[in-house]
Order: sequence, then C-alpha cells, then structure tokens
Amino acid sequence: MNNITMKMIADELILSALKEDITSEDITTNSVMPSYSLGAVDLICKEDGVLAGIDVFKRVFELLDNTTEFEIYFNDGDEIKKGEKVGVIKGDIRVLLSGERVALNYLQRMCGIATYTRSIAKLLQGSKTKLLDTRKTTPNMRIFEKYAVKVGGGNNHRYNLSDGILLKDNHIGAAGGVKEAIKMAKEYAPFVRKIEIEVESLDMLKEALEAGADIIMLDNMSVEDMKEAVKMVDGKAETECSGNVTKENIERLINIGVDYISSGALTHSAPILDLSLKNLHAI
Repeated sequence: MNNITMKMIADELILSALKEDITSEDITTNSVMPSYSLGAVDLICKEDGVLAGIDVFKRVFELLDNTTEFEIYFNDGDEIKKGEKVGVIKGDIRVLLSGERVALNYLQRMCGIATYTRSIAKLLQGSKTKLLDTRKTTPNMRIFEKYAVKVGGGNNHRYNLSDGILLKDNHIGAAGGVKEAIKMAKEYAPFVRKIEIEVESLDMLKEALEAGADIIMLDNMSVEDMKEAVKMVDGKAETECSGNVTKENIERLINIGVDYISSGALTHSAPILDLSLKNLHAI
C-alpha cells in the first residue's frame, strides 16, 4: 500500500477506527500515565503465518503521534514464526497504550487473510487458474482486506460496484433473462468495460455465449458440468468458477481448466493471526 493510497483513503478509515475506540479519552491510560514518558514495546508473533499490514499497524501510532519510531524486522509477504519478534515500537507510552488495540486489530486481520490466502494459492501452483477474492469483505475494511489477499498470493476481483460489470442471478431476474441482461449492459456500459455474467446451468451458459459475454462465472455447478462448460466456452470467453470455495474443497476445482476461481472465504472466513504487544517499558 503506497503513501498516496494511505493518505487518500486509509488515513480516514484508521482515524475512524481510533475515534470508535477513543470517543473522548483513554481513561485507563490517563489514570496510570498522566504525563509524557518515553517507552518501547515489542511486537511478538504468537503463531506461524504471513505478515501483511505492517504499514497500517505503524500508521495507527503515527496518526496519534508522528514522532513514534519503529524498528521492523520483516516486510509484508514474509513468513513469520511463533515466538519471533517482528519489531519494536518506541514513543510516548500513552500513545503506545492507546493505539495498541486498533493497531493489532488491523494487523491480526490482515495477516490472517494473507496467511489463509497463501495456503490456498499454494494448492493452485502449477495450474493455469488464478485465485480471486470477492466483495464479501468487512464494511470499511475492503482496502485493507483486498491488499492482504494480494500479499498472500491471491488476485483482486473488482474492487466495488463502480469497478466492473457482474450480472448475477438477481440482475438477470430484473432484466428478464440472460440475453436481455447482457444486451442492456452492453448498451449502458462504456465499450472498454468487460461484461461478466453468472450462470447456474449449461443452458444459461449457451445463452451467455450467444449474447457475447466476456467472462462467464460458473456458479455452484457440479464439477462435471463445469468441465463441460469449459469445453463449450472453448476460449470464446474467460471462465471463472465460484460457490462456497474454501481451502478444504478447492482441490476438486484445480483441473477443471477455468481461468479463475473466486473465493469469498479469503476475506470472510480467514481466522486472525495472533500477534501481541509485549514487554512495555520506559526508556
């Protein structure tokens, strides 16, 4: 995540999270630390995983006090092990205490997504299929969660509703059918936009191909039907499969031959990676 993105988008979200946690003051910290004192605290990894979001973690403390200093020993994308010291944070002890939970909430969530994503991406190594995330993200966390997917070795599907056309079952229902939905999308959307449509049967697939869809999502279809669908498409469109894809069941999809596999589980079901701030002391 570059500095421009951080300042334009992430800062506002991080500040909102801090305001949620500190509506007027940190009563506990102010009661035990009434004035400035310089201190340091260790960032410790408590289980094996992939680091993601260290700049977001740092930014929490910087927004509270831009004189906070960091010694970080790993980069995003690095594998970290249980018991390792990821870094040291130095600054006003009041800032270290008040920013701790928000900073860890971001870091643990992002590391968890990167770790889970990498475990699935490794299963796809050697195949033509790319792993995609979805819009099934935590409200106001999308920029962080999709970044973590990329760190873990996955790829981002469209960022939001303004970013691409994806005609799903209810859009098709609203339009009156597959062909009608594609026709209306082509008439409305700029010619530079690809049109993706979700199909649930081989009959719907045939209609989508005849109507000229650019990408066809095979949703919750059987493995046998998906293999037949790839043969029917025969390079006339890109193919994506989806439908409750997890680490436990993705292997059955690897040899189907689709271009993409999308998984909402990357962001909605990844467990956090346990990290903590320990050994706070004055210096």
